[in-house]
Amino acid sequence: MRILSISTLYPSNAQPNFGVFVERQMQAVAQRGDAELLLINPIGLPPWPLSQHPRYRALTRLPAEELRGGVKVLRPRFRLLPGIGGRFNPGAIVRAVLPLARKLHAEAPFDLVDAQFFYPDGPAAARIAAALELPLSIKARGADIHHWGTQKGTAAQVLAAGRQAAGMLAVAQGIADDMAALGLPRERITLHRTGLDRSRFRPLDRAAARAKFGFAADVPLLACVGALIPRKGQAYVIDAMALLPRAELALAGAGPDEAMLRTRAAQLGVAERVHFLGPVPHAELPELLSAADVFVMPSSSEGLANAWIEALACGVPVVTTPIPGALELITDPAWGRFAARDGREIAEAVVALLQSPPAQAEVVRATEGYSWEENAAQLVAHWARLTGKS
Repeated sequence: MRILSISTLYPSNAQPNFGVFVERQMQAVAQRGDAELLLINPIGLPPWPLSQHPRYRALTRLPAEELRGGVKVLRPRFRLLPGIGGRFNPGAIVRAVLPLARKLHAEAPFDLVDAQFFYPDGPAAARIAAALELPLSIKARGADIHHWGTQKGTAAQVLAAGRQAAGMLAVAQGIADDMAALGLPRERITLHRTGLDRSRFRPLDRAAARAKFGFAADVPLLACVGALIPRKGQAYVIDAMALLPRAELALAGAGPDEAMLRTRAAQLGVAERVHFLGPVPHAELPELLSAADVFVMPSSSEGLANAWIEALACGVPVVTTPIPGALELITDPAWGRFAARDGREIAEAVVALLQSPPAQAEVVRATEGYSWEENAAQLVAHWARLTGKS
């Protein structure tokens, strides 16, 4: 099979943590050798003067083509209107990608067009697949359905793309149910869970891990990994810190909520115990997670968060909200607790785990069956079914 995959989230030298899970999946696919994969990572750039912002200047320096971990990645540019242009992004992506896709298809025909997110990738990929007269596959991961699938101006695009797709993937059963509730054909949705690098994400020496990051050895440590945005709910974890007087909190990630979170920590008198680590490189996350006693992420919406899987693989129990993907994953009390987006409930769940800490081996058991090799095998089998090459 020859697959054209489109993903707006994909790591680069400018954004090394941006969509790492997509890259790991695609590298595992490439290593199999039974599917020829070309990855198009459209790069959105705003008009001047926003284009001069350091964040976007770094993107302008990215090569138009590179080989990353055995995957050929092409990066055409499209016009981005930050904050207001979400509904127009699929069309802008099509204008940037379709001429390139036509040229590549003429040189060596593709068998399928694949979109790694339902929005904006899905509607863009749908128009490209129609133009090339190819079957379409779209993957749903969480916010791409929960947010874009319900917003005015984008919901209709999500629905039309999904109805065109020969097959769709969902990272959790709850996401598949939500897709069906939007009106997408349930019989075309296949469960496709995330993967895990088991050689990296495993329990490491806690004392050594804490020493590396400068955390005290004798205090409870909470960790939260994710973009600093409202959906991830770090503000509620900071609220909980006011009820956990000895605990410290490690926040890994960057985002627009940082100033608000720092102010909140100061107002609650916990600023000295809340550590803003910035974007921790993915290769260092196993040490950060292993340093923690509890992983806390009270998200309002997720599919099957890689951060949950990676924390559990490091032997760290999880406190999160009772949303569908989490309910499917955390089915044993040794693996974690559920709490509302409320500081008191989060603190109570953390205390329960600190008072009766589960054995690391029991926590790790939650991730049995997760690997990037299995993830890639299922993805290639899905593509093969859609192309008639199974």
